[in-house]
Formats: sequence, C-alpha cells, structure tokens
Amino acid sequence: MFRVTIRGRFAGLDDAGRAAVRAASGLAYTEEGMFTHDPGVTAFTFRCQVPVTGEDDRPDDGPDDGEDDAALRAMAALDAYAVPHEIIHIAVTDLRSVKVRRKGHPPARPAGR
Repeated sequence: MFRVTIRGRFAGLDDAGRAAVRAASGLAYTEEGMFTHDPGVTAFTFRCQVPVTGEDDRPDDGPDDGEDDAALRAMAALDAYAVPHEIIHIAVTDLRSVKVRRKGHPPARPAGR
C-alpha cells in the first residue's frame, strides 16, 4: 500500500468546484482521495491511498519501485474531481517499508552501543 500526499493550489475554482472540494474534505487516506484546504479554498493537500499492484511487488524491485506509478495513480484520482489545480509537491510513502514499534517494546539499539 502506498500513501500519496499532493500539495497544490487551486486555479480559478468556481462555486461548484469549491462545493466538490468541501464535500471531499477529510484527513483520512482513501482510494478516492480527500482534501484539506485553507479557509479560502485556494491551497490544498490531497491524501490518497494507492494499493500495490502485482507489478509493484516483484522480488527484484528496489526501494523506490512502484512509487512513480503510485504517484501517477494518485494524480489520476485528483484529476477525477475535475477541479482546476496546480501541483506543488508530491510525497509517496511505501507502507511496506514502514517499521511498526509495538507498545511496550523498547526501540532497537544500533549495533556497537
């Protein structure tokens, strides 16, 4: 699973566009994507969760494989809202590489300490 965060600006958003953005407002990462935005609905953060495809999960893949495809799929989800925008920054997190520390377990110490 990838989590993609897109920051950007709206360009010439009309009332219908503002209503669409407000209807999709939220903090969660979903496959459809959700917006957070400033009070004037001029700047936004779009959060989208993109599932790993079979092509993204080959054993010979490097650490960044699949991230470009995930970013493209998140941009397609953003484009599906049909609101004029300009992308400023895209960040992709591959959740397969995230280490989860369990409650009550001390953090691992680096070797040699």
